[in-house]
This record gives sequence, structure tokens and C-alpha cells, in this order.
Amino acid sequence: MYYDDKIDMLRDLFGTQEVTLDDGGLTAAGQRYPIVDDVIVLLEPAQYPANLLNRLGLSGQASLATDEFSPDIQHTFGEEWQEFPDILAEHEQEFRGYFDVVDLDGLADKRVCDLGCGNGRWAHLLQPRVKELVLVDFSEAVFVARRNLAAAKNALFFMGDIKQLPFRADFADLVYCIGVLHHLPTNALSEVRGLAKYAPRLLIYLYSALDGHPVHFRVIFALVNVLRRAVCNIRNATFRWIFTWVAMVLLYLPMIAIGTLLRPLGLSARVPLYDFYHDKTLERIRQDVYDRFFTRIEQRFSRIEIATLQDTFAKVTISDGLPVWHFLCER
Repeated sequence: MYYDDKIDMLRDLFGTQEVTLDDGGLTAAGQRYPIVDDVIVLLEPAQYPANLLNRLGLSGQASLATDEFSPDIQHTFGEEWQEFPDILAEHEQEFRGYFDVVDLDGLADKRVCDLGCGNGRWAHLLQPRVKELVLVDFSEAVFVARRNLAAAKNALFFMGDIKQLPFRADFADLVYCIGVLHHLPTNALSEVRGLAKYAPRLLIYLYSALDGHPVHFRVIFALVNVLRRAVCNIRNATFRWIFTWVAMVLLYLPMIAIGTLLRPLGLSARVPLYDFYHDKTLERIRQDVYDRFFTRIEQRFSRIEIATLQDTFAKVTISDGLPVWHFLCER
């Protein structure tokens, strides 16, 4: 079993010596968790997606909605990372952008946690730099991450709700949660404050409220948002496949082309989408189209709002680089 030589890591993570393994699962402090394809399932049974219920041979209704848990968001991200499982060359450039406020060289003897790991793209790039890596996702994306990190020996994989993790306080030295909290049904800034118990440092990315951008950015965003609200609940896989191609060709690529034409005049930054996507492959752009349009919940925050986190953290470092806004919170 993958976890046979990781008992000490698991005991420290759960904060108990009472950790045992068997062929079908893990028991920690009397609580049993199934293990499926090396993924330890922490979710409550009422949060299990349909495919997981089938794999475990269980009956019942998959993923019941609550005020704090959205099955449609779970479904969309599970489908997204199965549709786009590959770790792409441009992910390394994006990784450097997100982690510009982190001392990567100082992580060699640290435990780092990826909350909302998706297909494991950031974890894949970080794994050789850290002592231990904990990956968590509440969707079936975590199985994709496990496959992408098949060669890793220092990684633990969990399907779990980041709001209900059974881990001890300060179980990690650094937690990063990139592009996740703004899709929850609860206030994302409140969730950042709640994550403070897990680690002394948090690296977070939340969608920008487009503060500091020209007015036409917000006008275009408002129009696009109407379209997002119209299509986000359509689950048909064929529709989603066609829509991602059409939206990329009719929206993203024209913006990139306009930005390219205006670049000699120094005006490309005034074109929405250009800065982030002008050097991306079609596959990478299409994945973001899926992410952008098929996620029902979307919260956005200004730099001023993010700075209010100083009521909880001793230091909040907001990066000026792309993507906006990513920031490091330190207790």
C-alpha cells in the first residue's frame, strides 16, 4: 500500500498516534476513511460524488447541497480536470508568477499543503522542492492529481472539504489555495481567515474586482457575466466541449489579436485578456474558458478589501504581478 511507509506522516498530520491502515482504508482516532486509488477520502458520505459512491459500492444520493457545500461546483471542477488533465509547459511560468511572494528555496525541509489541488499542476512543480506535500481537493480532480504525481514519494492525497479537515492545528508550514475560495458559497475573505489555523503562512489567489483597470474592462466583464450565468448550469458534456471552443475563438482570440496589434503603440495592457493569455496555448485558454463559464459561484475582491485581512494576520503581502490578486498572509 502506498501509505505503508507514511504512517508517521499521517500520525503527525492527524495529531494522533492512533492511526492504522488496512486494505480498504485508514482509521485515525477511531474515525475510518476509505482509500481509493491512493486517495484518502475525508468527505462526509453525503458529500460523495456519484462516481465515488459507485466505486465504493454504496447507494444513496450523491453530494447533498448545504449552505456551505455546493455539489454543482464539486461536479464542475471534477469534470474540468478530467477534461484537462495534462500539466502544460506554460504552467511553469504561471507557477513562478503565483509563488513570487514565497521563498521557494526555504521550503526544502517544510511540509506544504495544496488546498484545492485540481489536476496537481502546482504540486507537480513544487513537489521536488519540499520535504512533504499534502494535496486536498473536494472533487474527483484529486484522482487526476494522483496520476500526475505518480512518481512522487513525499505526497499525501486527500479528497476533502477544506472547511472540515480533520487535521491538527498548524499541520503545515505553508498552505496555498489558488483560485478556489472565490468559488465557495461562503465569503472568501472569511475563509482565508479560517485557514489561519492550518499554517503560519498562506498563499492565496482570489479573483480581482478589476479595480485599477479602465472602465471598459468592467463593462465587458458585466456583459460576459450575463453569458456565464446563462450557461453555467448546463452540464451536458458535448455542450461544454463546443462552448469552450466557440468562446475561445469568438472572445479570447480576438482580444489577444487586438492586443497584439496595439502592442507597438504601448496599448496592449488596455485590452482585456491580453496580458495573461497572449503567450498561452489553445488548450490552456480553453481550460480557462471552462473554468470561467461553468462555475456558478464567482466572488471578486479589490486590493483594499484584501488588505482588511490585516485584522487577522501580522502581514499581508499583495503581489503586483499577474495574476491579480495573489497574496501571502503571515501570522
